[in-house]
Amino acid sequence: MSWLEIVGWAGSALLVWSLLQQQLLRLRVFNLIGSIILIGYNAGVRVWPMVGLNLTLAGINIWQLYSLLRTRHDERKYEVVEVATDDNFLAHVVRVHWADIARFNPDFRFDDEHRLAFLTLNGDEVVGVLMLRPTDDPAVAQVELDYVTRRYRDLSPGEFVFRRSGQLTAHGFRRVLTPPGMVAPYYSRLGFQPSGDRYALELPVD
Repeated sequence: MSWLEIVGWAGSALLVWSLLQQQLLRLRVFNLIGSIILIGYNAGVRVWPMVGLNLTLAGINIWQLYSLLRTRHDERKYEVVEVATDDNFLAHVVRVHWADIARFNPDFRFDDEHRLAFLTLNGDEVVGVLMLRPTDDPAVAQVELDYVTRRYRDLSPGEFVFRRSGQLTAHGFRRVLTPPGMVAPYYSRLGFQPSGDRYALELPVD
């Protein structure tokens, strides 16, 4: 097998593997790399229709990546809706994603009414669930669950609850804490600061 054939097989394998990715950003990146490799391979063996096909796929992936990255922090793209903790739809969302939630939040229990709950939506698709619990200080809330579905995990849509902090200050909160011991580069990007063994966000006061 020549080196050119190895390149062709590698590009094909990467293209197929990219389609197995559940995270949108990762799918597009790997699909783009596979398409670029196959452009080179098919140009080397002079199969021009396949060059054209992979050029088209590469262009589609570049556009999709641009759209994903351009709107990942766009408040017009995502909507945050507060729901009651006994809401049947919230219970359905948690139940559907329970195995994945338990994987990242093994101590979380959906059995306490003393919480606030927010759903983050992209159109009509639920992409995130955030739950907070008031602490002994009524002005301080602690994150109990910050879950993002697999498709959107690379895009961190949960940030919009914190960026639209009026939804939290309306409940009298002035500070948000993450659970103790959380490793959180995501939170540091949102303005949270290290505070002992957790992160803290100071909410603006109107």
